[in-house]
Amino acid sequence: MTSYAAAGVDIQAGDRAVELMKSRVARARRPEVIDDASGFAGLFDASALHGYRRPLLASSTDGVGTKVMIAQAMGRYDTIGIDLVGMVVDDLVVCGAEPLFMTDYIACGKVVPERIADIVGGVAEGCRLAGCALVGGETAEHPGAMGADEFDLAGAGTGVVEADALLGPGRVQQGDVVIALASSGVHSNGYSLVRHVMKAAGLSLSQEVPELGRTLGEELLEPTRIYSLDCLALARSEVVHAFAHVTGGGLTANLARSLPPGLDAVLDRSSWTTPAVFELLAARGGVSQQDMDQTFNLGVGMCAIVPASGVDPALAILRERAVPSWVLGEVVPGTGQARYR
Repeated sequence: MTSYAAAGVDIQAGDRAVELMKSRVARARRPEVIDDASGFAGLFDASALHGYRRPLLASSTDGVGTKVMIAQAMGRYDTIGIDLVGMVVDDLVVCGAEPLFMTDYIACGKVVPERIADIVGGVAEGCRLAGCALVGGETAEHPGAMGADEFDLAGAGTGVVEADALLGPGRVQQGDVVIALASSGVHSNGYSLVRHVMKAAGLSLSQEVPELGRTLGEELLEPTRIYSLDCLALARSEVVHAFAHVTGGGLTANLARSLPPGLDAVLDRSSWTTPAVFELLAARGGVSQQDMDQTFNLGVGMCAIVPASGVDPALAILRERAVPSWVLGEVVPGTGQARYR
């Protein structure tokens, strides 16, 4: 007899995964979340926006790329969801938007309830760190299309910003200063190059790396730092003109997106020490400086562009929030590029 189970889809395993993740998801709530008894949709009370004069809704969607393959190889699934949240909410906050809620989507070859619960638990923890709610999600079992241990995840988030508080290139002025917010490591882009280097150099995830103080796998699985609450603290203190989230394309390409056409950001490469993991990848993989610059964050996960008068207050706020930060460069006349001096 033919059945859905015979085709490789286990409905009961999916139900078990939902039960296991419920308590973790409950920690990622906001007061505006309304429970939908059917569970078909996530509800958010929009009357919470009544205090805004002209609220703009911001939306972002992303995934974590081939970093999922590191989690899969390590057999550790409780951090990759944090990466997903970081990639979504830190795009939202660039315009000054407060992240309100997220949804996630997990596709896998086989639903293993404990694994799915760990992944969603990571998403919930990321939402808690970001101050937003996880209002729903979907887990899809794709036997035949994916291997039993394979999975991928993506998510979408919604935020809100007051129209006259919108941040971006239009606020940036000559004489502004670029402040760097340190990354926690590789974050969630460039892992195709990481895996290529590992294969070519014969590196394994389990090997201890003295300069890292842990195994390579542990270093590569370090969750993406979530900056949303830190950036919102800067925005609400009115000491910032723009942000740039450093993801695919590297520091200069992403920073250039937050500059107006007539201004450049000139950066001082000597203002920070590149974290050891990037030095390791460059040296063992023979990766050029240009490719490193265009692929990885190299230790800078977010940039804030502030007026000169706002440098000390901004650094003080970040220091109070335990975010390593420093002056990275300055804004000068130019053609809308970010470059090193």
